[in-house]
Amino acid sequence: MPADTNAYGDIFGGWLLSMMDSAAGLTAARYSHGRAVTVAMDGMQFHEPVKVGDEVSVYTSIERVGRTSMTIAVEAWRRARHVDHAAKVTQAKFTFVAIDEAGRPRPVEG
Repeated sequence: MPADTNAYGDIFGGWLLSMMDSAAGLTAARYSHGRAVTVAMDGMQFHEPVKVGDEVSVYTSIERVGRTSMTIAVEAWRRARHVDHAAKVTQAKFTFVAIDEAGRPRPVEG
């Protein structure tokens, strides 16, 4: 939406990062059968801008599972509204830790 863009009509990188973190968080919670929180992410590099009106798709895959943590690879793709071709915009790896009701790390139950 226009409120999520800079003066040139490009989507803010922070908005895209938020969508990627949300997608990774859903994957982590589903895999660990409970609450999981972001503890780290590697650097992101933007390959091309996302324009207002573009369709944005976010894909996740679990790369590593430890005792209490998970590393989730995330890719974001854009597709202009009236074309079939999609292009990868960025990717990152997010690390999540499964936590209990008290906020302490708990084993991942995958």
